[in-house]
Amino acid sequence: MRVLATQRLPGPAWDELGDVEIGTLDERHDGAEALVAPGRRIDDAVLDLLPALRLVANYGVGYEQVDVAACRARGVEVTNTPGVLDATTADLAFALLLAARRRLVEGDDLVRAGRWDTGWWQPPFLGREVSGSTLGIVGLGRIGRAVARRARGFDMRVLYHQRTRLDDPGPEYRSLDDLLRESDVVSIHAPLTPATKGLISRERLALLRDGATLVNTARGPLVDEDALVEELVAGRISAGLDVFVHEPAVPEALCGLANVVLTPHIGSGTVETRAAMTRVVVDNLLAAERGEPLLTPVLSTTTRAR
Repeated sequence: MRVLATQRLPGPAWDELGDVEIGTLDERHDGAEALVAPGRRIDDAVLDLLPALRLVANYGVGYEQVDVAACRARGVEVTNTPGVLDATTADLAFALLLAARRRLVEGDDLVRAGRWDTGWWQPPFLGREVSGSTLGIVGLGRIGRAVARRARGFDMRVLYHQRTRLDDPGPEYRSLDDLLRESDVVSIHAPLTPATKGLISRERLALLRDGATLVNTARGPLVDEDALVEELVAGRISAGLDVFVHEPAVPEALCGLANVVLTPHIGSGTVETRAAMTRVVVDNLLAAERGEPLLTPVLSTTTRAR
């Protein structure tokens, strides 16, 4: 199977592929049967340039950049890389939670700038509790559950909201509005779909209690970014943000705020996890080459879009 990739993926598994071309998506590739194009929009315009395409192997869990309907219409299969990045993304979510609640980045800047001039017992440098606080998880899928497990180590009360209410004795179900009202920290782990775009609206952000913290390691467009910026500028809440609406652009107003911790979409960004993601991509490509069932299909000849 001839693979067109826009870049080499990290990790040793990549070397198991035989016929790989590193190229661009702005010219025709008549012989390409599989496509690996991290972060690129795969739509009809791209598919028109790849007439022999059989498989889009998405490098990541979220596949909103892939026009699944267009692929289905052309008989092109689609895979993603679920499972292998749950732990590392949950770790980052919790790191952002801790950093924002305890003002770690702000404190680091204070010390480095030589502006630490008070005793430990003196205000005003006080953070917010994590242990014993209430965590609301929006989307209790694999990553959301991993965050909930970490929260138990901090004796946090865990609430959750998603479309399907679970038969689970652990986290407590709430409507989304009630979850926002009750939580000290809200961590977002929902997929980005037309139905969830703007899910955390201006009106819903206003439901957060004063001093609450919003953590987003899912997708930027799940939140009304303009309204979030206004809340953060006002200082009413804090946030830990790994994703943004117009990446890599970040709202300029956020960059000067002490009450928000910003990271550059590194939820899966460890050496080990990125290599594991490559392993899944390669295994799907090799399975397709051998005519075997795909390991993690989003869309296949026997499995329709999930």
